[in-house]
Amino acid sequence: MSRNREVADRLEEIARMLEILGENRFKVIAHEKAARAIADLPQDVADLDAKQLEAIDGVGAKIAAKIVQYANTGDMTEHAELRAKVPEGLFELMNLPGLGPKTVSLLWKDKHITDLAGLKRIIDDGSIMDLPRMGAKTVQNIKDAIEFNASAGARLPLGVAMPVAEAIVERIRKVEGVKKIAFAGSLRRGKETIGDIDILCAASDPDAARDAFTRQPEVIKVLAAGESKSSVRFSLSSLRLADLGGDAAAVQVDLRLVPEASWGAAMLYFTGSKEHNVRLRERAQKNGWTLNEYGLYPESDDPTPPQHRGAKAIAGKTEEQVFEQFGLPFIPPEIREDRDELSLKTTPRLIELDDIKSELHAHTTASDGRLSIDELATLAHARNFHTIAVTDHSRSSFQANGLDEDRLRAHIKRVRAARVKGIAILTGSEVDILPDGTLDYDDDLLAELDVVVASPHASLSQDPKKATARLLKAIEHPLVHILGHPTGRLLPARKGLEPAMPELIAAAKEHNVALEINAHWKRLDLRDTHVRQAVEAGCLIAIDCDVHRAEHFDNLRYGVLTGRRGWLPPEQCINTWSKARLHAWLKEKRAS
Repeated sequence: MSRNREVADRLEEIARMLEILGENRFKVIAHEKAARAIADLPQDVADLDAKQLEAIDGVGAKIAAKIVQYANTGDMTEHAELRAKVPEGLFELMNLPGLGPKTVSLLWKDKHITDLAGLKRIIDDGSIMDLPRMGAKTVQNIKDAIEFNASAGARLPLGVAMPVAEAIVERIRKVEGVKKIAFAGSLRRGKETIGDIDILCAASDPDAARDAFTRQPEVIKVLAAGESKSSVRFSLSSLRLADLGGDAAAVQVDLRLVPEASWGAAMLYFTGSKEHNVRLRERAQKNGWTLNEYGLYPESDDPTPPQHRGAKAIAGKTEEQVFEQFGLPFIPPEIREDRDELSLKTTPRLIELDDIKSELHAHTTASDGRLSIDELATLAHARNFHTIAVTDHSRSSFQANGLDEDRLRAHIKRVRAARVKGIAILTGSEVDILPDGTLDYDDDLLAELDVVVASPHASLSQDPKKATARLLKAIEHPLVHILGHPTGRLLPARKGLEPAMPELIAAAKEHNVALEINAHWKRLDLRDTHVRQAVEAGCLIAIDCDVHRAEHFDNLRYGVLTGRRGWLPPEQCINTWSKARLHAWLKEKRAS
């Protein structure tokens, strides 16, 4: 079992405890950055020594020593020492929206509040008002946060949050006077899960935009309706999105009204990530500038914010303008994660939705799909795809009506007999990778297929070493084209396998096998950090929708977003290739 998540969680907890205790801010930031680096690491930290850990960007010698200690002993001395100082209930308080470490520290030190029950008590008896800077509005916001936290549940999957944001944006766009509107935040960056939704709007009549936003029929409660920011609790069930798999009943949505002249700076600021923005502000300071959500300004000794003292912005109307002032190319939102993007000299050509020309993982009514062969091909052709592969489940996926050998042979004949003008229909199978790494059909039957997608569906809690050996065996099989959803995870319920991804990536490169980004928003497997590793290694990537019904084709954008977060260029994705090139690549496995 990989210890990366455990180590990252402890480093993040150290950062939070240091904040609560009022320790050095730079030490807090160092632990936050190291936590992100370890969480994104494809290797198991237990397999790395101190020198290898120090080579990771964001991990210094002192933090490397803590990681080695945890890997060897299951303990981290500093973490344990801080835990002894900080009451555990304070972590729950810090999870409340808008309740930061400074406020939590104040509650603890001044009011001896150590848990949620205590916080509710001083709210009810009014003694919370004794604290400095604690007005009625702030207290009401805390009460709202407690109530919202109890009802909101988990973070929203990307595929639930994005339709909500798009629906709201389109509504407000129609309001008279709205000039610009877009969603920002982690949603714009294409992260796999979303905490809340940020929407920016520039309007000649801000009151009309604000009223339209707060009076939407799905709004359960208006949390704030200020001059520049309004916040609402937005019901998901009222949009019939609950069946999409999100555990949350509601999501907080913030509308920020910004001047049109500051649109670019605001989009940059509210898109994030926090770490990316910190790097930009550091650059600004080195150049004698100040960067905020209103623009890039000359630095001044005047403590008044530049937008309030009438300072003229150097840049801010567009994001491109701000980046240009820094001497940087435009940096796509998906890669603004402080992962070397500020060293770019030109804007990278990342994969786009229109680049995709084929779907190589799709199911029909022969197994657990809802579409016939012709219906599947017709829908793919309508999206301007030149190729669709029919890859129904293999026999071991009995829960998915998997095909035994006789049913598959009959199905192959039906697929080959199907004709839809303008699109090639290929025979294939999503073949189970059994726990020992063998495939679900014998080689003679696999050789009859145009496309073999080998995927793990069972034994998904396997030991990492066994999981690695299992998947390596499938990759090395001479008839496999694509390794489908390699970890088998399901967001947020199942973490899936934890194989050594560098080994899988190296093997896939050697054996000319594509690693799949399964585009369904419940999977997004490969995840973005794995994609980045594969891209850097020169490994081929497939982006497939794992189509079971018509609307699954719409999930393609989530797979593309994940590819973009992994810096995937179109050339490295087999679904972007021409029909001739793709089919030639598929046949290479049969020629040998």
